[in-house]
Amino acid sequence: MKNTSLRSVFIVLFAALICAGCFIAIPAGPGGIPIVMQNMFIVLSALILGGFGGFWAALIFVAAGALGLPVYSGGSGGAAHLIGPTGGFLAGYVLAALVAGLLARLPSVKEKPFSLAHILRMVLAAAAGYIIVYIPGVLWFMHLTGKGFYPTMAACVIPFIPGDIIKLAVTVPVAAKLRPVAARYLASYK
Repeated sequence: MKNTSLRSVFIVLFAALICAGCFIAIPAGPGGIPIVMQNMFIVLSALILGGFGGFWAALIFVAAGALGLPVYSGGSGGAAHLIGPTGGFLAGYVLAALVAGLLARLPSVKEKPFSLAHILRMVLAAAAGYIIVYIPGVLWFMHLTGKGFYPTMAACVIPFIPGDIIKLAVTVPVAAKLRPVAARYLASYK
């Protein structure tokens, strides 16, 4: 019971962190898609919580925004965002959190946070998370706008790659350091 309650608290706290990321947005690109910190917080939650933890945090974030809370980029909200040009990226957040969390696995108190194998797993999980966000985002943007693949990539992906590389470089060591801390609170007590 203690483990489940604490895990729920961690999930809600990470959902709140993702929501707070809406106030950090830089307009960029001709597609109108801003540079945001929310994808970093989504991947970070997936890496720290592992398994399905980041998925639930991302799903709470998307649901809160769909219900009209001002948690999407620039402090906006509403269900219309799910079907707008950036709606695919919102779906991508949830999918990215799921994949990154499953790749990262549940945290353990026995982890060696900065061992080569652990860092490589975190880099793989984080890179997968950052990349997966783009897949439904690009497909939905192309569908909605009628733009081709290359113009969509120029508007929705290429301008964001340098920022995502920097975010990945920050996400991995932060997650590696915090995973054992989270594991102390989330570990099953038998």
